[in-house]
Amino acid sequence: METVPYDKRSGKLWFNGKNVEWSDAKIHVLSHGLHYASCVFEGERVYDGEIFKLEEHTERLFYSAKRMGIKVPYTQEEINEACKTIVNIQKVQNGYVRPVIWRGSEMMAVSAQLNKIHVAIATWEWGSYFDPKLKLTGIKLNISSWRRPNPNSVPWDTKAAGLYMICTLSKHEAESKGFSDSLMLDHEGNIAEATGANIFFKNEANELHTPIPDSFLDGITRREVIKIAQGKKIKIIERKINPEEMKNFVGCFLTGTAAEITPVSQINDYNFKICNTISDLTESYQSLVRKKSAA
Repeated sequence: METVPYDKRSGKLWFNGKNVEWSDAKIHVLSHGLHYASCVFEGERVYDGEIFKLEEHTERLFYSAKRMGIKVPYTQEEINEACKTIVNIQKVQNGYVRPVIWRGSEMMAVSAQLNKIHVAIATWEWGSYFDPKLKLTGIKLNISSWRRPNPNSVPWDTKAAGLYMICTLSKHEAESKGFSDSLMLDHEGNIAEATGANIFFKNEANELHTPIPDSFLDGITRREVIKIAQGKKIKIIERKINPEEMKNFVGCFLTGTAAEITPVSQINDYNFKICNTISDLTESYQSLVRKKSAA
């Protein structure tokens, strides 16, 4: 639980090309991004003072903006430098970075052809997405009543704000029932992802099975974990996974910038163990993101 509300914090944010006081970073209540979700963002991790996979995150941010018809008034290089600068100004050593791009308040209708494009970057010290104690025993998930939409109905391969509406609904539903997170199915009823993380399953043969990202985001952490696993000669199988198949798996974990690698102990009535493979992948991932301190 966050102890200080985000609007009450101090320091600097990067806001439309300037480093401004945290309390001065304000937008109008009639901003198009607030009403119509014409907004894209990224979530980035800082380890030992450096942003992990910064270039990849910025590239995805610009891809998301392009898919949303948003022309970013800065270059990728400028955003990269702005992210580094604000992390240094805020003296963040282990935390989070949130770049966000949205349409402003010049027009208030579905159409937003004349709206100014705004860009902001905030960063803060931050630890674990899930309760660290629960990560030792594995978190518990329910299966959401909401599903990932058909990919021809939304810009599914972006980090667009509107895509997270059902994630919040699913997360709240899960928390109200005593779960840490929620497993979302896709429009066909196959396993998709958690509310903010990709998912992997391990079988008795030490193979890792993970859903094909054809209606949800192919996470940067997901891709890194696949590389790590392949380096360990672990077979990766990307395929459609029916929920009933969970009874055939012995291990399960989530991956994401915020979640990192988080073991799962239960999804509804299906139980999983934190096996050596998951522990080894977690150790290798932490070594990767903290190369600076290991050097």
